[in-house]
Amino acid sequence: MSWLTRVRERLPFGTKRETPDNLWVKCPRCQEMVFLQEYEANLSVCTKCDHHGRIGADARLAQLLDEGYSLLPAPRVTEDPLKFKDSKRYKDRLKAARDANPHPDAFTAAYGAIEGRAAVVGVQDFTFMGGSMGMAVGDAFIAAAQKALDEKCGFICVTAAGGARMQEGILSLMQMPRATVMTRRLREAGLPYIVVLADPTTGGVTASYAMLGDVHVAEPGALIGFAGQRVIQETIREQLPEGFQRAEYLHKHGMVDMVVHRNEMRGTLAELLGYLSPAKAA
Repeated sequence: MSWLTRVRERLPFGTKRETPDNLWVKCPRCQEMVFLQEYEANLSVCTKCDHHGRIGADARLAQLLDEGYSLLPAPRVTEDPLKFKDSKRYKDRLKAARDANPHPDAFTAAYGAIEGRAAVVGVQDFTFMGGSMGMAVGDAFIAAAQKALDEKCGFICVTAAGGARMQEGILSLMQMPRATVMTRRLREAGLPYIVVLADPTTGGVTASYAMLGDVHVAEPGALIGFAGQRVIQETIREQLPEGFQRAEYLHKHGMVDMVVHRNEMRGTLAELLGYLSPAKAA
């Protein structure tokens, strides 16, 4: 036994405490380290520069809905209908995404209330394959809209997606007109359809249900567009203005109705539901 071991046995050293390795979050905008507990208490918004971080479906639903909401069942669709394979098989990509996420695909919906006003809320989760729109997303959107029709309440859709899911080809693009039909049915029924544009909302999602709401609310700094900025710039061969495709720019130019801080989103949506929902018969 070495002298160091003998000294350690005689001295009153306490056991080593385990220190969590996730006490801090690095803001992607200002690069400052923010205490995780403080960051989560501020709804995943940086306390230094007010950057709105990306959040998952469960966190978003908990932020917006009153307690006691219920998740709608996830739709069952044909998986890998095209037997698609690039550097990996599509089935393997789906399995990896599901292992890393609590839900089976990128769109999760729930029925509940926002400050006492009944609503269906659907959330697109960018962490699941970039929130891409495939058949499961299309079916989940349609089921959520149908639930709003059945309950005669408003439908709120929080979008965050890179566009259509390329591994499903034309079948993913077919979800655009299918979702469009449901937004028209909501309008014909006189029920509000409100879109919350989160970062990022792009591609086929922007070209369909993300821009068909009665009211479009965006989070500060959210990237919103169809094609990427570089593609547009190379196509028109002109320098794009500063802040192009950001929520504030689109609000200034009339494509977004309002830009709302995440801390005020729940109250704003409740107010909009109060204005737009049909009055109940006495």
